[in-house]
Amino acid sequence: MLTTPAVRLLDSRELTAVLEVLARDPVANAFVTARVLDSRLDPRRLGGEMWGWYHRGELVSLCFAGANLVPVGAGPAALRAFAERALAQGRRCSSIVGPADQVRELWTYLERAWGPARLIRASQPLMVIERPPPGIAADPRVRRVRRSEMELVMPACVAMFTEEVGVSPLSAVDGGLAYQSRVAETVGEGRCFARVEDGRVVFKAEIGAVTPSVCQLQGVWTAPDRRGRGLATAGLAQVIHHALEEAAPVVSLYVNDFNEPALATYRRLGFREVGALRSIMF
Repeated sequence: MLTTPAVRLLDSRELTAVLEVLARDPVANAFVTARVLDSRLDPRRLGGEMWGWYHRGELVSLCFAGANLVPVGAGPAALRAFAERALAQGRRCSSIVGPADQVRELWTYLERAWGPARLIRASQPLMVIERPPPGIAADPRVRRVRRSEMELVMPACVAMFTEEVGVSPLSAVDGGLAYQSRVAETVGEGRCFARVEDGRVVFKAEIGAVTPSVCQLQGVWTAPDRRGRGLATAGLAQVIHHALEEAAPVVSLYVNDFNEPALATYRRLGFREVGALRSIMF
């Protein structure tokens, strides 16, 4: 039976302390930090709960519990505590995502009740770049997707998600409404970029989580019939330019370790590895 140290639900009164914990690893914590900054820990806007683990009265570790379960700065004692709270609440997330070592240990406590997982991405290199890719010409045809172009970009978004996660977002209980809403939000905020040829998207990428320190690229996809021709390299060079100019001084992303073509592209652009994430998908 797991024991319970001091874990409690956090709200806006702990905002400063929460941001201090997140700032210890701004790259790995970009997703959660962006959620916190956007919501100011207002539960109606956060999209989940924020759990805090205290040691000697000090907030030490966090766990975001929403559509994703994301541990932050959690050692063994905190992970056991977060696991107990998650087990008591029941699984509400569609995935567990975070630093590889933390997710690995958290899953050891949850697997018996929540397993088997549908898919495990055991090692996803976390990479960063701080300047435009040297010696690589950006693709001028990669542009910001307009709000009126949702029907144009959505098939590419669905294809990317299905390829990465293994199931279509349109197969969700809500018929994909939540996913389409998230895409619409990204497009509406001017953070979705694409190359369009003959009325279809052949390359796309999005600037996802944004904080003052770092932004995270997501949804990178090239049409299967156009792969191996350098579209992703030149297209990402253009998106990185926008990201550094408009979003944050550091651009990050994470990728599956077995995706050698993607890793080669990111390294060619000048990305370097700074850690590893792990994803458990249900």
